[in-house]
Amino acid sequence: MMLVMLIVKPSKRGTGMGHSQAEKAASRERILDAAARQIRVQGLESLSVGELMKAAGLTHGGFYGHFESRDALVAAALQRALEQGDARFAAAPVKQPGSVKSIVNRYLSPVHRDHVADGCAVAALACDAARSDDATVRREMSRRVEAAIAALAEAMGDAPGASDAALVQWCAMIGAITLARISPDRRRSDEILRIARQGVLDIEARLNERDA
Repeated sequence: MMLVMLIVKPSKRGTGMGHSQAEKAASRERILDAAARQIRVQGLESLSVGELMKAAGLTHGGFYGHFESRDALVAAALQRALEQGDARFAAAPVKQPGSVKSIVNRYLSPVHRDHVADGCAVAALACDAARSDDATVRREMSRRVEAAIAALAEAMGDAPGASDAALVQWCAMIGAITLARISPDRRRSDEILRIARQGVLDIEARLNERDA
């Protein structure tokens, strides 16, 4: 009997530790998802540790079991927001996936304009990142922008000048979605999206004409 007890006890203790680690990982995920949603809507500086932990259904005191500091949380939340934006964008149904037209139509759409919390984190947070004193935040944002430029250039066949054209296109698209969100006039906002869509597609057309 004594031998059986000695064998069973370590097994129970190991199971408990595994369960605890799984709970901790799940709690961290809830914190990051809540933080990512908040910063897309209200900006990087809006994060309050106390309010965030409450929103995630956790105690304030447990925060430092997941993150070293608020700055570490902000950097991780930005990365999560960028990843979620990319995933939702990729999952949206389109007729010609991977084409410039499909990218432009999804990005410069009323749906994207009207759902900041679920949209592109670059458009929502680029200005905040530019003002940030945290080099990690700026570096993560810059890395994601460069990836987007490369993807758009690839969609244009990586022809000579495609990378420069993609840079101009993304500048136009991020600026247009921002201005469309600012405008209080719905018709003017729709017009901004429409004109910008055509302008971005015209850039691709001119590139194709030059390489024909």
